[in-house]
Amino acid sequence: MKYSITLASFRNLEPVGRTVARLAKTGLDALEMFGEPDAVDMVKLNDLLSTHRIPVCGITGMWGSINKDGWKRRLLSSDQKLVKISKKYVKDCVRMCNLLGGREMNICLFSDDKPLFDPTHSVVSRQHKEKMARRAAPMLSELCRFAADHGVQLTLEPLNRYSTPYCSTVRDALEIVRLVNSDSMGLLLDTFHMNIEEDSFEDAIQRTGRVLKHMHFADNNRKMPGFGHIDFRTIMRSLRKASYNGYVSFEPNISRKNYEYDLKQSLEFVKSMNTSF
Repeated sequence: MKYSITLASFRNLEPVGRTVARLAKTGLDALEMFGEPDAVDMVKLNDLLSTHRIPVCGITGMWGSINKDGWKRRLLSSDQKLVKISKKYVKDCVRMCNLLGGREMNICLFSDDKPLFDPTHSVVSRQHKEKMARRAAPMLSELCRFAADHGVQLTLEPLNRYSTPYCSTVRDALEIVRLVNSDSMGLLLDTFHMNIEEDSFEDAIQRTGRVLKHMHFADNNRKMPGFGHIDFRTIMRSLRKASYNGYVSFEPNISRKNYEYDLKQSLEFVKSMNTSF
């Protein structure tokens, strides 16, 4: 396995140049760039990455209301203007990924922010989820073709029920991937969301098979792996059993400016489990 971390975790902490310089010394194999194409000078960023000899493995899509324009990024919206904005956003991120030498970008399926459903999604039936999956498939197929033309893999990421009622479990995501039926559509699993939604880390990982292309690691409290109570030993063992050889990318919330020690400790924690089986 290879190890990376999302630069999105550091956006509100310090300039990206400072972050890249510090992370390049921590033993990571790559970085995952945040998906804000309009806010980045590609030439300067590529020079920075080259100087510190660390590559970009992919793009973290900046979805959801916590980001400045994230509320507009709703691929499942009934407002076609928002769908158009969302599709353009994905394509801009794909171009960005290609220019930075990355190979992956995650897709999250946000819908309209209306009080139509219980926020625990308990009233969203399997039939209704499948209906939304069929509606999303043609649009995702179009985006997959665009991504393939740029050498980028799209990875569908299930989020927990408090983010989206439609794609919150491995089962939901696999149904959509099956409908899209494209080599350019894979699956990304995030341990923070899995901890809320899945009955078993092991069963969820085993169900994905070869469709699993990327992992996001964060503990139950959104800190780095090993700073909460998620059973990462079971997760790492399950990934080994599944012959997973993609990136394990840390996606924690970072608040401490002297984060290197915590990151190195967490990286050693995860790596030690990868070699102990």
